[in-house]
Formats: sequence, C-alpha cells, structure tokens
Amino acid sequence: MFFFWAKLPAVRAAMVAHPEAEWIWWVDSDAAFTDMDFKLHLKKYKDHNFVVYGWPKLIYEKKSWTGINAGVFLIRNCQWSVDLIEAWAKTGTTITIIRSWGEILRTTFKDKNFPQSDDQSGLSYLLLKDRDKNRDKIYIESEYYFQGYWVDIIGTLDNITDKYIGIEKNVNILRRRHAEKVSELYVSLWEEYLMKDSLRRPFLTQFTGCEPCSGDHNAIYSWETCYDATQKALNFMDNQVLRKYGFIHKDLLDSSSVFPLPFDFPSNLCETN
Repeated sequence: MFFFWAKLPAVRAAMVAHPEAEWIWWVDSDAAFTDMDFKLHLKKYKDHNFVVYGWPKLIYEKKSWTGINAGVFLIRNCQWSVDLIEAWAKTGTTITIIRSWGEILRTTFKDKNFPQSDDQSGLSYLLLKDRDKNRDKIYIESEYYFQGYWVDIIGTLDNITDKYIGIEKNVNILRRRHAEKVSELYVSLWEEYLMKDSLRRPFLTQFTGCEPCSGDHNAIYSWETCYDATQKALNFMDNQVLRKYGFIHKDLLDSSSVFPLPFDFPSNLCETN
C-alpha cells in the first residue's frame, strides 16, 4: 500500500476510538501551522461533514485532480463520514485496486501523469462523480489558507511580518505581551485590523513535493530550496511563540540565533540612545 493511503484507516480508527469528538482533523506530516493564533471557524461548517482546501472550478469545470489538496481535511465523526471513507478507500489501498483504479482516474483526470491511484485523485473522483450526493456535505474551502502551497507562501512571509509589525506600532493593546490563556481575546482584536486584508498569516503551509520524510522530493525543486523554505516557515511560526516571551529570530533562515526584543516592541517610545 502506498503510504498516502495509510491516513484512511488511521482516521477511521480515531473516529471509532473517540465517539465523543465531533470532528477529526487530519494534517499530513509535511504541513506546518504558520498562524499560531488562528482558530478554525467550525460554525461555518455546521451544515457540512467534510472540509478540504481547493478550487471548485478546477474540480467541476476543468476536471483537474489538483483542484483539491487531500493532505489536510476536517471530517465530522458520523456515519456519513464512515461511508465516505469506505468509498474513498475503494479507489486505492491494495496493489490490485491501485492499478485498476489508476487507469480509471487517469481517464477521468487528463492532467494526472502517473499511473497509480492516490488519495487525492480518489477523493476528486468521488467529488466529481457523486457531485449531487456530496455537494451539500463536502465544503471546498478557498477563502483562507486552510492549507497553502509553500511555493506561493514562503516569499510572502517577510512582507506579512512587516504588515503585522506595522499594525502593532499603531495599536498599543496588540503589542502587549500576554499569556497563552488569553490569546483568544487578542485574536478577536486582531481580526478588526485583518478582516479585509489579504496579506495575513497563512494558517497551514504544506510542503507538497518536498517529501521531507522520504527525501524523495520532486525533481522540479532542489533539496536546498525545500530545506530553506521549511526553515523559514518553522522560524516564522516559532517567532509567534517567542514574541510572547520577548525574543525573536531576526533571520528566518537562522534557527540557532535568538535575540531579545526591546520593551514594548515595536513601539519607538522606549528607545534609548
């Protein structure tokens, strides 16, 4: 069984083992949380049982297997979801099925360029072929980076940092150091300033193609490119935690150096000569 199919039995096992949990959240091992304050808008999905990041037009109009990313998803703990997992698993999970379904999926999705079936094209197939059945229960999220492609994100991290610092300079309460226990209060305060701004921290950054676990990265990326991008994302995330304690990585490519911040940073009121 190809490793990406292992998520389905793992998710199903979690659902059975934790009937008290309303949602199960799967995150691939090559993804990193890059907004430490973001809170999932679960009320937004109250009428849905499955949430995945993607672009509906790519799935339903262009019939592309890359119209969604199955590396991160929310699934409600209910019978409908168990049935979905079983239908999804039938498009892969054994060598015989992987080979036979590989041909079906390549016929359906003309941009699929490898012969084996995989979890993402299998889910895409269910979305496309059972659209009427699944449309009301599956939500394709595209309004924020529920899961973002690292190539699109890494180059924006410095600008995002500058944007947040610029807001903090003008709003005293936002730069106040605070305990994690009261973080939700500050998140709601930040929303007032970020609500209409597209330049905000990406919630999740996924290093698709870098294969950090197997090392068998896509040939279009160099190992150095993947490594540097991962370092930047992890230090960007780390800075959000360190800031609460008055420290920061000045250089997102330098994980080993941490520097103390001036009191009331980034205000200029307490600067000394």
